[in-house]
Amino acid sequence: MTIVCDKHIPFLAEAVQKEWPHVRICPMESDEITHKTVHDADVIIIRTRTQTNEQLLDGSNVRLVCTATIGFDHIDTAYCDSHHIRWMACPGCNAQAVCDYIEEALEETKAQGTIGIVGVGHVGTLVAQMAERRGMHVLFNDPPKGIGVSLDEIAKNCDIITFHTPLSKDDDYPTFHLCGRMFLDKCKPDALIINAARGGIVDEQALLQSGHPYVIDTWENEPDIDKDFLRHALLASVHIAGYSVQGKRNATQMCLDAVAEQFGLKPIDISQYRYTPLKKSNEPWLAAVTDALKAHPNDFEALRKAYPLREESVQ
Repeated sequence: MTIVCDKHIPFLAEAVQKEWPHVRICPMESDEITHKTVHDADVIIIRTRTQTNEQLLDGSNVRLVCTATIGFDHIDTAYCDSHHIRWMACPGCNAQAVCDYIEEALEETKAQGTIGIVGVGHVGTLVAQMAERRGMHVLFNDPPKGIGVSLDEIAKNCDIITFHTPLSKDDDYPTFHLCGRMFLDKCKPDALIINAARGGIVDEQALLQSGHPYVIDTWENEPDIDKDFLRHALLASVHIAGYSVQGKRNATQMCLDAVAEQFGLKPIDISQYRYTPLKKSNEPWLAAVTDALKAHPNDFEALRKAYPLREESVQ
């Protein structure tokens, strides 16, 4: 069998080559994962950069699509379902890493007061616990779960608002441009907006025009980001909020587990594979990432690929 994978998924190729020597693995750059290169693959293991749809999969042998990410809006799930192609994401794999990112953003912006958490899944739950440890008052908004207060209450009462929802347009609770002009008009004038969830949840032009301070990790139209929107950000990064050693290992493990289950292979335990994480200094690391991106806004993808994994905090 053959696996085509994104070459930037840590531990994956090394583990497969060692543990499944009869499996052919083809690590590629995301832009090399094309209709031609996946045609004879049984499995593709991807990240957010690979749009997985009819154009990619039509006529291929692919029976399993794994994305080593918590989000899956880059997968045409309806197409996969209708063509009997199993697909899976890795919910919660890097939740602690994203929570650490939010805490770093709060530290570096010195933000205080009431925090509104929109989306109370794996990440939102950890962010709430972190905020409470910091002595902050926490409000939730999660209509699909039937918990928390309304978005209007979040806007009216919160000094910081952070988004942790999937990106959706067509379901019962669409989140595309959830943070748009109507929402921002109801917010406190100096409320800090944070988006480390998915690009598109925030309407960037509306946020820019609103004058609210903001921290941004996920962008509309990545990697071709809006330079003006970048210039005015308090802190800005290259979609790396979830980039931790533990988060990457968790995602790779979940993908390998799915492959093993689907094809009856021996399970692989990747805990033995090591990676030297970024050593955090006393310097604010998010400010350094921001400076690098603002200095080289056209190098978004290169900066993302070069970003060294962090070690998660221990709670």
